[in-house]
Amino acid sequence: MTKHRIYTTSFASVYPHYVAKAERKGRTKAEVDHIILWLTGYSPEAFDALLADKTDFETFFGQAPALNPARELITGVVCGVRVETVEDPLMREIRYLDKLIDELARGKAMEKILRA
Repeated sequence: MTKHRIYTTSFASVYPHYVAKAERKGRTKAEVDHIILWLTGYSPEAFDALLADKTDFETFFGQAPALNPARELITGVVCGVRVETVEDPLMREIRYLDKLIDELARGKAMEKILRA
C-alpha cells in the first residue's frame, strides 16, 4: 500500500495555509501555534526548527514529544470524514489538527478548542 501524499508533504508547506485560514477569520498566528504546540507537545524552539528543516507530516507527528491525551476528545467532520472514525493513526492526527484549525477559524473559544 502506498503512503498518502500528505504524509511526505512538508509540514512547513502547509503551515502557512493554517495561519492564513485563521487570520482571514480574525484569529492570530500565535493562536495557531498554541494549538499545534498543545496537540503535539513541541516546544516553540523545536517547532521552529521543524519548520526550518521542512519536516514531513509523518516525521512531525511521529516524533512529537507528547501527543496530548485530550486530543481523543476531538470529534466532528473534516472534509466529509468523521475524525474519530479515521482508522490510520497518522491520518487521524492530521485530521485532529485540521479540525482544531477549523474550530479556531469559526471563532470557537480557545478553552473549548483545547478541550479544557
